[in-house]
Amino acid sequence: MSPLSGRSAWREVAIAAVALPIVITLAVMAFAWPAGRIAPRDVPVGIVGTGPASQNAVEGLAHARPGAFDFHLYPDQRAARAAIKNRDVYGAFAISGNSITVLSASAASPSVAQLLTQVGQQLADKATQQIAQQKAIQQKAIEQKAIQKADQQKAAGTHSSAKAHKQAAAPQGAAGADSSVKILVKAVDVVPVATDDPRGVVFSSSVFPLTICGIMIGAFVTMARGLARPRHRVLTLLVSCAVAALGIYVVAQGFLGALPHNHVATWAILSLDLLSISATAAGVIRLLGPAGLGLSAGLMVFVGNAFSGATSAPDMLPKGVNDIGQWLPPGAGASLLRDTAYFDGNSGGGHLAVLILWSVIGITAVMFGHWVMRESRGARNAKTGATASAELLPALPGSGVTSLDRRPAHAHAHARRNDGDS
Repeated sequence: MSPLSGRSAWREVAIAAVALPIVITLAVMAFAWPAGRIAPRDVPVGIVGTGPASQNAVEGLAHARPGAFDFHLYPDQRAARAAIKNRDVYGAFAISGNSITVLSASAASPSVAQLLTQVGQQLADKATQQIAQQKAIQQKAIEQKAIQKADQQKAAGTHSSAKAHKQAAAPQGAAGADSSVKILVKAVDVVPVATDDPRGVVFSSSVFPLTICGIMIGAFVTMARGLARPRHRVLTLLVSCAVAALGIYVVAQGFLGALPHNHVATWAILSLDLLSISATAAGVIRLLGPAGLGLSAGLMVFVGNAFSGATSAPDMLPKGVNDIGQWLPPGAGASLLRDTAYFDGNSGGGHLAVLILWSVIGITAVMFGHWVMRESRGARNAKTGATASAELLPALPGSGVTSLDRRPAHAHAHARRNDGDS
């Protein structure tokens, strides 16, 4: 074995023993770290009314969960419901004298809806506790006044001791009866998730495979030898994504009932989501060759999917991670699909722009990437040809340059034969 092959073997061993484990560790961390840090971070929620009860609720939540919620005030429940349907807030708290109404939208995020219900129950328990404390303080004050009055009457001799104690005990019984007041919690799902997918599991399970399917389409279209012209590749991308999106929609809605509204628009968003991923993968592969497949897979799967927030909500992910996820096709596609399927496309303009931007960049790379590759290959071939010509150029007579190899012709032939055997 030659020294060169030995060094190559050691290099491959180093890649398998060091580089690949590092990549795998980073991939696992990209998925596990955001999932392990899910918590509310500036989640937009509404507060109905501006009275003392609402102000106390805002102050209590801000103190108990600092930085968890971004509060928006609304005059009544009707305005709060409209804000939820417009995707301005995830939910709202309507606080009245003896009850708290939690308005939520499980279609926006089942996990956030569950969180708001829990927070509403905590507010009710705290309000009930405060009422009980106030009643206890009032009861104690009434008892003290009654005792003082009884002592004064006893000292004056106008009433008997038994009658004074009876009058002192009467306010105590009344206060004890009033202390049983309890704040009730009522949960209202303004935009519910599909009845066949109550926890949103089918929705998130349908979103994640889109990334892998898009990369597969892009890789096939780029490497297919029959698609020689760039416009044929682009046309194939468009048709493949539309047909694949139709199949995904048939499974997600026809069999599982997870996308019950706006059928044509939902299918169009699925197609655009696939196109943005597949066109990007095809363009990167067109420019970088086989290495582009690994780069696009790493970007879309280990970053885009992991940071998409499809299983919870982007506002539940760590700061910075949610922004990165929404600027990549997997995160923007999941959010836009949710907006389209349940909220008539409200608040989906930014996500739509992200998908269109990635699609245009990818298609441009597919259309004009062959020019870049042709110029790059031409430059390499020219350089290689110049080097080969310089090596084969014979020494000029009288130039002072002599050939260092003066072996006979049969010796050269013997050497070339030995090289071929090795």
